[in-house]
Amino acid sequence: MSDSTQFYINGKWVTPRSTQRIEVEHPGDRSSIATITAGSAEDVNDAVAAAKAAFPGYSKTTPMQREAWLSDLLEVYNRRYEEIAATISLEMGAPIDFAREQQARTGQAHLEAGLAALRRFPFAHDVEGGRVVREPIGVCALITPWNWPINQIACKVVPALATGCTMVLKPSEVAPLSALLWARMIDEIGLPPGVFNLVNGDGATAGAALAAHPDIDMVSFTGSTRAGALIASNGAQTVKRITQELGGKSPNVILDGADLKRFVRAGVLHCMSNSGQSCNAPTRMLVSERDYPAAVEIAREAAESISVGRPGKSGEHIGPVVSSVQYEKIQSMIGVGIEEGARLVCGGQGKPVGLEDGYYVRPTVFADVRNDMRIAREEIFGPVLALIPYRDRADAIRLANDTPYGLAAYVQGDAAQAEAVAAELRAGMVHLNGAPQSFEAPFGGYKQSGNGREWGAYGFEDFLETKVINGAHR
Repeated sequence: MSDSTQFYINGKWVTPRSTQRIEVEHPGDRSSIATITAGSAEDVNDAVAAAKAAFPGYSKTTPMQREAWLSDLLEVYNRRYEEIAATISLEMGAPIDFAREQQARTGQAHLEAGLAALRRFPFAHDVEGGRVVREPIGVCALITPWNWPINQIACKVVPALATGCTMVLKPSEVAPLSALLWARMIDEIGLPPGVFNLVNGDGATAGAALAAHPDIDMVSFTGSTRAGALIASNGAQTVKRITQELGGKSPNVILDGADLKRFVRAGVLHCMSNSGQSCNAPTRMLVSERDYPAAVEIAREAAESISVGRPGKSGEHIGPVVSSVQYEKIQSMIGVGIEEGARLVCGGQGKPVGLEDGYYVRPTVFADVRNDMRIAREEIFGPVLALIPYRDRADAIRLANDTPYGLAAYVQGDAAQAEAVAAELRAGMVHLNGAPQSFEAPFGGYKQSGNGREWGAYGFEDFLETKVINGAHR
């Protein structure tokens, strides 16, 4: 068992070169729960060198060999499932039932979907006059966020392993404990040394060093659009592949004739799930002018029914947001909404009574929001919903698309009308009438929400190069 200050490099837990430390806080009460090392450029060099040395051998393994390792990893994951859920709850404040049923389930599901995809993935096919082969791109930097920590680790590591790539994982320094646990699980399955490496640290040092490193062939990044632009800039000098899953300001269009009570309430609960800390959260609710007054009242009742509570407590409540930085940003944006003239329906600034010791936020609903207001255009990443009226279907589509983002969109109402609206929306994922996202479906967005796709077989594509061998025959 390693301690939290170590890195996992070349198949071993090692003492980092850096002596800089970062304290990891429990967002529920601001207590210190771990100390990690802030990795340096030299630590990144060590990890990249290990991955580079491992690539020639690992890239030649067969899909069947890689399937066996992933199957072993799934077995270890299932055995340590409760530990994973508890770790996620501790580090980022997810209520324990939500961490168990939603957060931890994602890692398990990505392993299952990755295995299914690997068993049927066409790594080679014939074309007229030759053969097209799909080969691993090389050494990959995987930079992951804190809001769904095991989800983003799994949906990057699984396709990298499945396609024959080697990698360096740098998780968020805010919630790094599930990544350390993931590395311990990797250590159990006997991967060749150097295939998987873990370096902790911040984005400005370790993240930037990975993005700019000449021996990194591909960067897969999930985080804010601002950070994604910096990653792309750092990687541009070596013309490496950069794939990104970034921010969102997803519209939720409630069509005329839709069941208001059902869909408005569901939209509020979805927006505020995970304390609003999901990039694809439906944070802009668009309702027809005719239905708008009733929708505002339903939204108020739904938000006021949401309880806020401790991460360790069982139940359907929401927990704290992850850090003081996030808390202050959300408080500031609630203030911006009030200053801009939006109507505060419920919630607002400050903490719920009795929860003053952690980063707890009151579920907040704004009405009479214009689409040019900052609270309608900027990602708040907290339990804050903006209600926006529209005149007709064309106006709803215009408002939905009037955003720099394009990650997800939601449409509720008559099935045929909902599909017609979905065809007009500029988003990578459109959910009709509460339909969930399959772990085998592509996850990713348009515009400033990023590029590339993750999940299932679609997630393999970013980790592969395409080669044609003209004149080759089976």
